[in-house]
Amino acid sequence: MMVFLPMVSVVVPVFNGEADLPDLIECLRSQSYPPDKVEYIFADNNSRDRTSTILQQTVSRSPSVSHPPSVPPLARGGGKRESGSKRENNNQINIRILAENEIQSSYAARNRGIRASQGEIIAFTDVDCRPESDWLENLVQPFADSDIGIVAGEILALPGKTLLEKHADRENILSQKHTLAHPFCAYGQTANLAVRKTVLQQIGLFRPYLTSGGDADLCWRIWRQTPYKIYFAESAIVRHRHRNTIKHLYSQWYRYGESNQYLHELHGVDLMRELTVGEYVYRLVRWLLKELPVAAAKSAIGKAEVVDLLSTPIGLFNVRSRSIGQRQAKLPESAWEIPPF
Repeated sequence: MMVFLPMVSVVVPVFNGEADLPDLIECLRSQSYPPDKVEYIFADNNSRDRTSTILQQTVSRSPSVSHPPSVPPLARGGGKRESGSKRENNNQINIRILAENEIQSSYAARNRGIRASQGEIIAFTDVDCRPESDWLENLVQPFADSDIGIVAGEILALPGKTLLEKHADRENILSQKHTLAHPFCAYGQTANLAVRKTVLQQIGLFRPYLTSGGDADLCWRIWRQTPYKIYFAESAIVRHRHRNTIKHLYSQWYRYGESNQYLHELHGVDLMRELTVGEYVYRLVRWLLKELPVAAAKSAIGKAEVVDLLSTPIGLFNVRSRSIGQRQAKLPESAWEIPPF
């Protein structure tokens, strides 16, 4: 059958990623997308651990790939061949290492990778993500429709053992279904996103001085300035590790609050209403007197877990963290800058 196989550049920003890089690289090696049609660009953003060493070692063991004998060269944009998932994986991938040392920002690192990219489709994921083997194949196929400018894949949880990880998994908080249903406008998260390069050449790159909300900002600028549509590729799956400490959970939801404030100033998005002290007290009392006894009874007969008993207080902690982030956020003047391609 006819398969759409454009050249793809996968851009991964990295900051102190030594713990995650080996697993991510193995996931990229297992991709069913033809290795001669994809480059993996790692943009190191001032890492202070062994990130650079691990990447250099990986490159030395995995020379650049150019048209393996089992995969004949194809015309740009498509050709006749079997689906990549049926092709034997030769375990060699084309990895490029770049550095973004001037601006400490994942968006600046992504911009560095975009500018150096050779693909006509730019895909994004993060170092703490684990793409499934058919991720890239399923993420790219919707671009066969020339009306599609952005494709968002699904984000699911990696298996977690801690209470906080299990709660986040139950709530499915990272799913693109939430961001694609945003009341202002749909957007996809850069943990699993792909964009046509020609679109970025039209509207510019990520705002490099934003610390949060840059993925929404980019998608909304595309929505406002071009006729392109966004597509949800639910079968293009990456798995993401949830936060497993209170400190990291607070930081995550605090940044969500910062994002609310930034996007309010940049795009006019409504701010999230903060709960009053009375509302917090009411929800906690309701939890203690009604929800907790019911969950405890279910737990006693094996129909609920500990995480079900604590769902409400964890949720309120997240809401409170986001409120603080929104209240304290101050959009830097430099964040208005949109660099050209």
